[in-house]
This record gives sequence, C-alpha cells and structure tokens, in this order.
Amino acid sequence: QVQLVESGGGLVQPGGSLRLSCEVTGFIPGYDVMVWYRQAPGKEREFVAAITSAKHTNYAESVKGRFTVSRDNFKPRMWLQMNMLKPEDTAVYYCSFQGTNFWGQGTQVTVSS
Repeated sequence: QVQLVESGGGLVQPGGSLRLSCEVTGFIPGYDVMVWYRQAPGKEREFVAAITSAKHTNYAESVKGRFTVSRDNFKPRMWLQMNMLKPEDTAVYYCSFQGTNFWGQGTQVTVSS
C-alpha cells in the first residue's frame, strides 16, 4: 500500500515563500521520477516540477527560477521550495510518482494580500 502525504501549505502574501513536503510510505518498484502537480479552482491539474533519483529536475515555465524541487532518496520524500509567490500560484498542490495514479490528499496554497 503506497501513501503520499503533502503538507506545508498555507496563506502567504505575494512575494512570500512556502516549503511543501511530500512524505511517502510504501514502495513502488520501477517508478523513479517524483512529481509535483497543482490544481486551481475551475482548472485542470497541471505539472509543476519533477525530480529523478539522480536529482535531475524539470520545471513548468511558470515556476522556473522561483520554485526548487528536492528529494531524499533514502526515505523517500520530496520538497518544493516556493519563493516569490504570486496570486496565480494559488492551488491545491499534489505529489506523486510519474506514471502512477498514486496521489496524496493535497495541500492548499493561497497567495493573497
């Protein structure tokens, strides 16, 4: 049984920072890439960032230069450091393993003054 639990969301002013965490229990053999997605109200879930076990990263254009994804392969667990937050970053953020349908419950990020 695989479980993913996201945490660290909250309310922050524009320009502020948050650090999201993704804790994983269970084991998924053969799936290497961990990903962050987000879903804003009335919109489809969209890709945010990805990281391989070799620490290679990929980001959506909208967050490049502001967000940084990292992971601990031993645990495993993953983080998303979000800086210079904008109102358009407001969404529920989810973590997963690429190519699977395992998702956590999400953590709400609200950027507002």
